[in-house]
Amino acid sequence: MVSKPPAGDPVQDAPQVTPPQHAAAGLPAVGHTLRIAREQMGSVRTARTLLKVNQKDGFDCPGCAWPEEDRRHVAEFCENGAKAVAEEATLRRVTPEFFAAHPVADLAERSGYWLGQQGRITQPMLLPEGGDRYEPVTWERAFGILAEELRALDSPDEALFYTSGRTSNEAAFLLQLFAREFGTNNLPDCSNMCHESSGSALTETIGVGKGSVSLEDLHRADLIVVAGQNPGTNHPRMLSALEKAKAAGARIISVNPLPEAGLERFKNPQTPRGMLRGAALTDLFLQIRIGGDQALFRLLNKLVLETPGAVDEEFVREHTHGYEEFAAAAKEADWDETLAATGLERAEIERALEMVLASERTIVCWAMGLTQHKHSVPTIREVVNLLLLRGNIGRPGAGVCPVRGHSNVQGDRTMGIFERPAPAFLDALDKEFGIVSPRHHGFDVVRSIQALRDGEAKVFFAMGGNFVGATPDTEVTEAAMRRARLTVHVSTKLNRSHAVTGTRALILPTLGRTDKDVQEAGRQFVTVEDSMGLVHASRGNLPPASPHLLSEPAIVARMARAVLGDGSATPWEEFEADYARIRDRIARVVPGFEDFNARLAADPGGFALPHAPRDERRFPTKTGRANFTAAPVEYPRVPEGRLLLQTLRSHDQYNTTIYGLDDRYRGIKGGRRVVLVHPADAAALGLDDGAYADLVSEWTDGVERRAPGFRVVHYPTARGCAAAYYPETNVLVPLESTADVSNTPASKSVIVRLEQSPST
Repeated sequence: MVSKPPAGDPVQDAPQVTPPQHAAAGLPAVGHTLRIAREQMGSVRTARTLLKVNQKDGFDCPGCAWPEEDRRHVAEFCENGAKAVAEEATLRRVTPEFFAAHPVADLAERSGYWLGQQGRITQPMLLPEGGDRYEPVTWERAFGILAEELRALDSPDEALFYTSGRTSNEAAFLLQLFAREFGTNNLPDCSNMCHESSGSALTETIGVGKGSVSLEDLHRADLIVVAGQNPGTNHPRMLSALEKAKAAGARIISVNPLPEAGLERFKNPQTPRGMLRGAALTDLFLQIRIGGDQALFRLLNKLVLETPGAVDEEFVREHTHGYEEFAAAAKEADWDETLAATGLERAEIERALEMVLASERTIVCWAMGLTQHKHSVPTIREVVNLLLLRGNIGRPGAGVCPVRGHSNVQGDRTMGIFERPAPAFLDALDKEFGIVSPRHHGFDVVRSIQALRDGEAKVFFAMGGNFVGATPDTEVTEAAMRRARLTVHVSTKLNRSHAVTGTRALILPTLGRTDKDVQEAGRQFVTVEDSMGLVHASRGNLPPASPHLLSEPAIVARMARAVLGDGSATPWEEFEADYARIRDRIARVVPGFEDFNARLAADPGGFALPHAPRDERRFPTKTGRANFTAAPVEYPRVPEGRLLLQTLRSHDQYNTTIYGLDDRYRGIKGGRRVVLVHPADAAALGLDDGAYADLVSEWTDGVERRAPGFRVVHYPTARGCAAAYYPETNVLVPLESTADVSNTPASKSVIVRLEQSPST
């Protein structure tokens, strides 16, 4: 039975707290999945939809980017993937009558959970200048407004075109083509906020800014290091791969400031034994202090260098550059400094070294816990150093594995969504379409917010996502967005960004992954690229939520026609009518996509993109070799009486989408404004479990950034560290606090003080 959306925001003042769990998935996950799905879709629609998730003839999960094996399970989804599907395939609807009843000021007071629960948006909506609520608008008028505003700009660089990681390859390719034909490289994307640090470090060191492993490699590894990642919540299907690797003899080191249930024990709901007992995953848990990872890997590198026979000298000699400088820096690593930076015991690091030395095939996986610090890029370079020392790049069962969060964030970058495109890509694009792309770099996410704040940008267009909810320094970001002349969001559902608008605002409702897409040439499909460089098709199977929806490629094509007019020779109408024509052009522009359509037809499961380091042990860097690097060791220094806060997700959350108010694995129920603090740290601060505190961040600009009313939860975090959920804590992250090189917001290392508050 489908339930109605909540009429009012649920009260979150007194969340219940129980001890954290020590196993993930199992019967509770199955029960929770079915309950959420039935509430949103009903029983029949639930079965019809979930059995198509991640199938070769079905649609790609709109959640994470974890890949599938060639042989699919009948239920090829996880709990959080099912939640994502249920929210998109919901039978709840947001109609013009809803907007008439809810002024923008009312929407702005609502929580992200309440907004998301209202359902699918059914018609294009306009917030007119001076208006207080959205009103229906025709598609023709909506594109006319876009054309008016974009043509009125003094420079194309006053426009920003943001892309969410759920955008298909076809839509992303069209969007970057339009932006460049229009005249700008302002193509910020969600990768700027997550794995930009990974891409920066890997491009410099191995020549390809992507992971170098496949699922088969994980299954063959001797040792898997999972650093700064919580797969039980953020990439649950990864647990199946880790379980399979363990069964084949792999050992697992997890490196994280928090113990996470998914890495302790996985109760695989696909097998009776898994449901009952589960499998222990982690062999060694290194509970590291936030930001101490570079120091840890640097010391491990020193210890490897000091161990006779441990270095793969042939690989180093034949395939690498910069070894001597790196080795000299590594030999300076200091035990005392490392123990202070990491909070680890000497015996723990020595045990990790034993496991590294015993492994012939090592994979290091990581996520935001490594990428969102000031020193993230040198940290990831240090990870690469460890793998290079042992010859663990380009060897089966070994390599780098940055685990992407959103289902096509990697594919969007491959399609050219990048503010700093490679000249070779622009040359190929220009040759194919007869245009002249701008060569100067555009704005990333942080620079885009600064441009809006400073009046350098006036039109903001978002292809999906929740830009305001995902970005740092909430008050600064929202004030910047309100300075825009026009804000446009291509969306399936409501979120915070629709309530923070420019002078005028448009909501353009689009088809989702689950929706059937029929165009002039017939039924269409789109493609995505997963976290391991596999490209495959996605075909929705449900009738669209409304007859007034347009697909993402159609929206871009119609916008381009409205803005560029007869001056564009690009066949936008043909692209809208038949996505195969888009893929034909991709095949001629993007390396690795040759015979794109034919390869998809030959293998419904898709194909792997080439990866020179993995496939050939060839490294397309500036030196032509894999590069060792040497950088000073950095880690956060926290003043007395302060804590180092990391922002993170709850288990009832995917990115900024809030499915519910619980975090089952961490023992939190009925509220999100909680801060996890080690009992000894809380005692030193005079904060009992259950007390309420304001979180106040401290940054060099002296500005007070405050998140009030958080319930203190005594929790087994690393000493000196704390954790709380985003987007509620994004307000604490200064816009200018970013990673060196990548400019990614440093959301995982925020110095805070806790001030007792009267909230109850």
